[in-house]
Amino acid sequence: MGCCGGRCTLAFICGMQLVSVLERQVFDFLGYQWAPILTNFLHMVTSILGLFGTIQFRPRYVTMYAAWLVVWMSWNVFIICFYLEVGDLSKESDLIMTFNLSMHRSWWMENGPGCRVTTVTPPPFWAPEDHRYISITNCLLGYQYIEVCHSALQILLALLGFIYACYVVKLISEEEDSFDFIGGFDSYGYQGPQKTSHLQLQPMYM
Repeated sequence: MGCCGGRCTLAFICGMQLVSVLERQVFDFLGYQWAPILTNFLHMVTSILGLFGTIQFRPRYVTMYAAWLVVWMSWNVFIICFYLEVGDLSKESDLIMTFNLSMHRSWWMENGPGCRVTTVTPPPFWAPEDHRYISITNCLLGYQYIEVCHSALQILLALLGFIYACYVVKLISEEEDSFDFIGGFDSYGYQGPQKTSHLQLQPMYM
């Protein structure tokens, strides 16, 4: 019962991670955030493997999923520090999120709740010719805080997933050991049923 409950909970957490990261992937695509797009894809693949391992009793897949969650949590902590500009990090940097391939920012920068976007004309002399220069006002919540909330949710789900993944691996290992002790093949080998003879020798008188 404990194994079933732990496996069902872990499967539910994997499903929640897939749904939430898919939603995040859509908005990262809209914002051309190439680094998050790549890590989101890896997380989706690993979550699917973790879900498969949970359902099919494959502890290796669940262990790999748990190891990836440590990397995933570290990445999301970095995202939070990036958007909150901790230390020398700057959310205006193009190199980290877009690999310096574009000047795009988070999709929420222009499409956040209550945001009003106006095009500034004429644009400043330093603005690229193929880009528009805009002014964003009246946002109810800054885009950086929306990104921080997304990362905080992923950290929470990953922490729960890591705990339950370790718990499920432990339970599966215990079940395998129990099977080897009770119903598995022992080290003495299999011995077939021995035939017994029911023939009795009778003395013969001449």
